[in-house]
Amino acid sequence: MTDYPNQDFEQPEPKDDPAPPGSVRDRLVPPFSGSAMWGWAGPLIVAAFGAVLRFKDLGNPRAIVFDETYYAKDSLSLVRWGVERVAVKDADKVLLAGNPDIWQRCAPDKIHECASYVVHPPLGKWMIGAGEWLFGANPFGWRFAAAVVSVISILVIARVARRMTRSTILGCMAGLLLAVDGLAFVLGRTALLDGFLMMWVLAGFACLVADRDQARTRLADWYETSALSDTGPRLGVRWWRIGAGLCLGAACATKWSGVFFLVAFAVMSVMWDAGARRAIGLRYPYRGALRLDVPAATLSLGVVPVLAYMASWTGWFATAFGYGRNWSEATSSGPAYFVFSSLRSWWDYQWMVLSFHTGLDSSHPYQSRPWEWPLLLRPVAFFYESPTGCGADKCSQAVLGVGTPVIWYGAVAALVGLIAWYVSGRDWRPGGVLLAYAVGWLPWFYYAITDNRTMFLFYTAPMIPFMILAIVLVAGLVIGPLAAPPARRAAGAAVTGAFVLLALINFWWLHPVLTGEIIPYEDWHSRMLLDRWI
Repeated sequence: MTDYPNQDFEQPEPKDDPAPPGSVRDRLVPPFSGSAMWGWAGPLIVAAFGAVLRFKDLGNPRAIVFDETYYAKDSLSLVRWGVERVAVKDADKVLLAGNPDIWQRCAPDKIHECASYVVHPPLGKWMIGAGEWLFGANPFGWRFAAAVVSVISILVIARVARRMTRSTILGCMAGLLLAVDGLAFVLGRTALLDGFLMMWVLAGFACLVADRDQARTRLADWYETSALSDTGPRLGVRWWRIGAGLCLGAACATKWSGVFFLVAFAVMSVMWDAGARRAIGLRYPYRGALRLDVPAATLSLGVVPVLAYMASWTGWFATAFGYGRNWSEATSSGPAYFVFSSLRSWWDYQWMVLSFHTGLDSSHPYQSRPWEWPLLLRPVAFFYESPTGCGADKCSQAVLGVGTPVIWYGAVAALVGLIAWYVSGRDWRPGGVLLAYAVGWLPWFYYAITDNRTMFLFYTAPMIPFMILAIVLVAGLVIGPLAAPPARRAAGAAVTGAFVLLALINFWWLHPVLTGEIIPYEDWHSRMLLDRWI
């Protein structure tokens, strides 16, 4: 891989016959190529490009798009009341007419009848509500936060790809591909929860990659300056791993599917610790990781996420209006009873939500199965109308939730390449990307087969960054290392550049049906790659 030797898991010499200290440090924490300034400037420029794409005409279409009918109203209720409340009849029309007062009026003795039964945790809706608080209860307001986190995701993936490849150019390539992926783009312009989930999962992974570098730097410092040991040192406070715990807890507080990533990433982080101890030649690296790393990891990736998840329910705990709150009972016998009664009611509510999700099998015209997702066989029509004003007899206005095919089909090939790479070597990067992709995809097979659960293409949102990281890692192989012959590197760069150009052209072609632009029906139909896109 460009500028990053694949030596992390090679068996080193034991500590009593050490390798030269400099070589150990270079193997543990390879240096970055290029300047630190461009390491930030490049990703920021790419993120700015993504911001222009997402914020341009963000309020179009001026309508409630797909599941915005739930989240725009629930988010506004959280900002107003601290919890979700039942909306009045025809609340969508009331909201689009500019009236934000969309809740049922309840007598004080019947306040529980106005509590809305919601099946997703509140953090993503709090974030959507922040945009409504800033800009009003209108399409721009409830989509603002989605656009912001989408731009943040572009910056984060550019930075984490740079850290994984030690190449600023490859990092910027990752950010650019995320900026022009159709599904990530649509979710960045729509008030659904999945774009928020994607950002939190990606941020958690990025924190763990940064923690990996920091931990290995501390190990290299110890190796060069300290006495011999069979298990190695304690690595001190791991702030990046605590940050990962917060981000992954926030992912769970957005949608419950974040828990798959939390568990998998926690195991991955500890295995990275053991691999680092092994890489410097310790005699008992796994014993050292178990005794010195796992207890702190349990706090960072066990306790911290739980606290973050519970903190997202602050509004429910603090008010009497939440569904299943039992406020009167909780406040009847003093502070201690308040705490235990509230926690019991909250726990019962979580079980109710779990029962809902495992039993969700109602049919939907745009539902799909997980084995269909990588090839974009059934996207979701978020919005479609047939207005006038396009200069043709029949016009279309659509927002289609679909990925950019060049990127998605390229990712399928790249993921196959990563499997071969991982099997043939011991590089940590393909393993990390494949694990993240697998935990975002494979659990849905279980629910599709055993529960016949209703699911949609946009459930892949947290997988998209790892599809792009797979492409970027393979691009690094295609370009080759710095020591490769110039002709080889030039040919690899040409192939990689051609792929990026094709992705840009593909996104430009789809752009009208991703943004609700009014176009002739024939132009809309020509952009439907497969019959099942219609």
